[in-house]
Amino acid sequence: MSSPQTVENPDDPVGYFIEDLTYHGKTDRTREAYERVLRRFEAFLDEGTAPATATHRDCMAFVHSLRGEAAESTVATYAAYLHRFYGYMTEVGAFDGNPMTLVMEEMDETVDKDPARRDVSIPAMRSFVAGITHPLHRGVVCTLLKTGMRVGELCNLDFRDLAVADFELNTTYELGTRPMLAERPNSLYVTAEATVGEELNGEVRAASNKRKRGTVIPVDDELSTALKRWLAIRPDPTSPAEPLFVGTAEGWGDRLDPQNVRHIVERYAREVGWYRTGGGAGENVTPHYFRHFFTTHLRDRTGDRGVVKYLRGDVADDVIDTYTHNWGDQVRETYEAHIYRLFA
Repeated sequence: MSSPQTVENPDDPVGYFIEDLTYHGKTDRTREAYERVLRRFEAFLDEGTAPATATHRDCMAFVHSLRGEAAESTVATYAAYLHRFYGYMTEVGAFDGNPMTLVMEEMDETVDKDPARRDVSIPAMRSFVAGITHPLHRGVVCTLLKTGMRVGELCNLDFRDLAVADFELNTTYELGTRPMLAERPNSLYVTAEATVGEELNGEVRAASNKRKRGTVIPVDDELSTALKRWLAIRPDPTSPAEPLFVGTAEGWGDRLDPQNVRHIVERYAREVGWYRTGGGAGENVTPHYFRHFFTTHLRDRTGDRGVVKYLRGDVADDVIDTYTHNWGDQVRETYEAHIYRLFA
């Protein structure tokens, strides 16, 4: 949604932004949602303060005012809208800076990036997985453990993002239709394009993916088995996007959201003493812990930080291009030779 033009301060910056959304092909529903939030922000600002002169404290106060009357997912969506508005207006030269950047960083990092975490061995994790018998729950946990993806990235997976070399699955479901998977069977594609509050594949998303670039991650035989067992009982989805993971209790057929996944993991972690109310990131096992587990164990087993960073989606364009162009040799072979086993 970038533009090379530099503009003077528009009289109505919100109107200017909404008009540009039209030019960029956003739907009426998306434009209406942005305008509703941005006009609310305008009305919230003190008299004499305009969006162009608002500070990060103004933005923080607005986000804080939403808490208690709106769900956390709604608060996150509103904050993302405001962040995108400021980012765009800064890029086109209408505003001097983006006061939402600091606010988003504070909202984004609810867990210390490198705390002293619980040390779970691979045998202990195998025992943990063995205690998960519900096909949905096992599929979710195995996907997190085998790929290192973020919880929001897991929630955003659609059928088109999964390619498996299984005749039965491929004749039942339309899987792996993304071009990136055409020559890469038994793999998952994690897009960098999913953004909270914006439409992707015909559905407005409740979570963002935070990858710098889209990533193709191998699917080994254990993960393929777990996903096949899940798909055998998966309810018909309520979304035309064909989400990979949907609810089987409350929200039957609805795409799982990050809170659903956190509840699933917390339930099983509590049962084995890996989660305590009030416990911090160093004590509790959460979906984010699985990303830490994946990173630590795969890095130690391969000695290849580059491949692990590629799989995590953390590398810059020049590095990721190297692995993308030689994916079979540098990614799949390394992954398959070193990924830990979760099934006894």
